[in-house]
Amino acid sequence: MMTPTASHLSTASQPVAFRHVSAGFPALALVAAVVLSACSSTPLPPWPAQNPEAKPPVTATQARRTVAAPLGTVQRGEVVSTPVTVSPIAPSAASAPLAAEPPPPYGEAVAARFPDPSVRYETPGLAQGRRAYTTNAELTQWLRDQAMAARGATRAQLLDLGLSQRGTPIEALVLTRGAGTDIAALEASRRPTVLLMGQQHGDEPAGAEALLVIARELAQGLLEPLLDRINVIIVPRANPDGAEAGTRVTAGGIDMNRDHLLLQTPEAQALARLVRNYRPMAIMDAHEFTVAGRYLEKFHALQRYDMLLQHATTANLPEFMTKAALEWYRAPMIKALGAESLTQEWYYTTSTRMDDLRVSMGGTQPDTGRNVNGLKNAVSMLLETRGVGIGRTHIQRRVHSHVTAITSALRSTAERAGNLEQVRSYEARDIAAQACRGEIVVEAGPTPTQHDLIMLDPETGADRMLRVDWNSSLKLITQKKRPRPCGYWLAGSAGDAVDRLKLLGVQVMRVAEPGSILADSYQETGRTTAERQDVRGSIAGGQSIIRVQVTPTRSAIDVPEGSYYVPLNQPLANLAVAALEPDTQNSYFANHLIGNLGETARVMAPPSLVFEDID
Repeated sequence: MMTPTASHLSTASQPVAFRHVSAGFPALALVAAVVLSACSSTPLPPWPAQNPEAKPPVTATQARRTVAAPLGTVQRGEVVSTPVTVSPIAPSAASAPLAAEPPPPYGEAVAARFPDPSVRYETPGLAQGRRAYTTNAELTQWLRDQAMAARGATRAQLLDLGLSQRGTPIEALVLTRGAGTDIAALEASRRPTVLLMGQQHGDEPAGAEALLVIARELAQGLLEPLLDRINVIIVPRANPDGAEAGTRVTAGGIDMNRDHLLLQTPEAQALARLVRNYRPMAIMDAHEFTVAGRYLEKFHALQRYDMLLQHATTANLPEFMTKAALEWYRAPMIKALGAESLTQEWYYTTSTRMDDLRVSMGGTQPDTGRNVNGLKNAVSMLLETRGVGIGRTHIQRRVHSHVTAITSALRSTAERAGNLEQVRSYEARDIAAQACRGEIVVEAGPTPTQHDLIMLDPETGADRMLRVDWNSSLKLITQKKRPRPCGYWLAGSAGDAVDRLKLLGVQVMRVAEPGSILADSYQETGRTTAERQDVRGSIAGGQSIIRVQVTPTRSAIDVPEGSYYVPLNQPLANLAVAALEPDTQNSYFANHLIGNLGETARVMAPPSLVFEDID
């Protein structure tokens, strides 16, 4: 039985009282709420200078060697784990009859631009003569082997994150030199946690192979000393069904990298649960991009760069975390890639329509892992290597590019551990303090401009400079904004939306006694049915959405016992805005998680209500 707690709020920045913090809500929220109870504004901290005590960097070249795996002991934690035991590997896909590897869509002149690195990486899928990438069973065994090999002060644990749509385990490896690998121990270590994830798209294998290399080097290799300053969680393959089938989408046909707000797939839910519970400071998402395909058709040219990089770019992102992504992560990453003679550019893509010659710096919608994790106040970066459509061509170089970039990200986190915690703590307080004040951006888009893009001549392999119409995500254009509410009211029938919000880590409370609030109800002025779109075109696997036009109308409304309140004086307030403003394509209303507009309202004054926390 939950005990209701009365809360009579007198200022916009006071937190709503509740009895206890639920398991799904980070402890930081409670701390931030207490700190903010007396805040009317948050002072801007000075931007930290270069850390003079930073250790010399570990280079990607140092991290390449193969290390023998001594036996060790796996540390047990409080989270669900898979026992680390020796088990037979399923028959290797390499031994099955496979179709011949298709030739790359270009000749020797282009191939000569991408020589192999000077050393060779070894994973099951990168073995000499291998025609298939690491299978799901081999990946699990590799992670178990690294957990067993962890030695000395290094602790490792295999985490079972859940099952894919076809019932394949989605697994992660936690590595630390703290007192333990469970959530409480990682928090107590006072080290920032880095989440590395790969292969959300099943036809983009280089990231997963690179993360297996990184796992080995952290468990028993040259990257292991970084664990004195950071904790690391590695999810090499977020979409095991897609990897097995060699398809971009999940078994259900959904692009899971457009599912991080709606959480329709078990794969996206598994990642959301992991981020909610472990609160990583930095999240690196490893992908690959199309080399020829529509670029060859549209521009008669091929992709030139080894790696495309992008930080989170959506509305209402924390300003200082964006600055940290650019200065503390992207800049050193560019330097590290350059030292290895690897080329890079901002991430970009183009639509599947052949008559659309625009090039876009990725999406600005709050639906991708990159953008949703940015709204969770993490440094969130997309790392993309060339690879889609060329089979195993240049696979060693592709893996090398990922290893180089990821090693740089780990080093940046270790060097900036104290600075990062200071910045995120500030952002959490500042975001929560803005409840009931100012305006919030409801929808934003990229800035149309032009850009000089270097591509390759498909015949000669020479650089070809193209001036393209370029949708820049570095500066967004506000398309719609409204006064920032104090919170959102949800009807008791909106349980599906509440469950998704809690899975994201957003605080939601239940109304314990009937009352009334001053709120803006949404009055519908028009609607259409459409498909969700991104810069590539229609989003795979999505059902039709409701595009509604609304006018907020203010009045006092009665709220019954059993309905819900989502306060905005919390660190994840801007994530709640992305989900609950109904007239956007990614909102919970547009995507049928909230049944009608009468089930939600914008609370425009601090509510005097009695709430109870939700387990």
